[in-house]
Amino acid sequence: MYPRVPIIFVYMLLSLIGYDPIGAWAKTADTADELLTWKNPSGVTWINIECLDSPETINRFAEVFKIHPLTVEDILDAGQRPKTEEFDFYLFITFKAVNPSSGLDFEHMSMVITDDTVLTFQEKPGDYFDGIRKRILGNAGRVRRMGVDYLAYSIIDAVVDEYFIILDSLGSGIEDFEDRAVDEKDNTFIQDIRKVKQNLLKVRRVIWPLRESLSLLMHLDSRRVGGEMDPFLKDLYDHVIQAAETVETYRELVAGIMEMNLSAASNRLNKVMKVLTIISTIFIPLTFIVGVYGMNFKFMPELEYRLAYPITWGVMVIVALGMIVFFKRRNWL
Repeated sequence: MYPRVPIIFVYMLLSLIGYDPIGAWAKTADTADELLTWKNPSGVTWINIECLDSPETINRFAEVFKIHPLTVEDILDAGQRPKTEEFDFYLFITFKAVNPSSGLDFEHMSMVITDDTVLTFQEKPGDYFDGIRKRILGNAGRVRRMGVDYLAYSIIDAVVDEYFIILDSLGSGIEDFEDRAVDEKDNTFIQDIRKVKQNLLKVRRVIWPLRESLSLLMHLDSRRVGGEMDPFLKDLYDHVIQAAETVETYRELVAGIMEMNLSAASNRLNKVMKVLTIISTIFIPLTFIVGVYGMNFKFMPELEYRLAYPITWGVMVIVALGMIVFFKRRNWL
């Protein structure tokens, strides 16, 4: 039923946290079978698999928890779109999480929720779930008193909180672009703001499908999601909607800033063209005068006149100054 592949030694950190209202423990192991010996038989178990480079290990968990082969394919497919699916023995949720070690880089993350176990599969090592682990081990908050559905909610909520941190960082950068948009000496503006626009598009592709996935989860009639979770899921859904609206607002701001930059560039070009046009207009009559007296006709009365040269210069200066005064009065200069 599950495809077998040759065993290759790769780094894969397997960790487990078991808990109930009375106690909690955390364990790590090198193999799935070794880790499963620490599973909590009467409470909740959280199994976290970091790095998806060992399909053999993931297939072993699939055998134990009766995970469908199509779900295994979705777990291993880093390009899988966020979604929520319910099967006979588990609830499957996949989404994108911010990788804490690489800035604005999203990693594929999947979650399998059974009646008493939550399995999380991370594409890359490292996460920001230490706060959840500390609350479980330190018996802080309500997580120890709740079931697998609240643990799953806490994990997704931590992911959404990271979205807001990324959006705050992008928002701060966008504010700087408003001043740079009219700075004609800023030669990297276009390149930098295009990068911000691409990052916003990347975040949008992550958040919008998660909104649809959570909407389906809220309306899903599943025994693995209790009715007491409705307020928490509603609050989480509202946060995702807020993040999505923030992304759209930022995209509109970036579009407005780019239009402002284009307007500023167009305005500068218009000013340059205006000056060049005025200069050209001033030289039209001067060129005419020079052209007339540059003709090689023998009988031109002014050519024999001693003051013809300075008079010609005087006429050209007067014409030029007169035109400049005229342009200023018309507010063309």
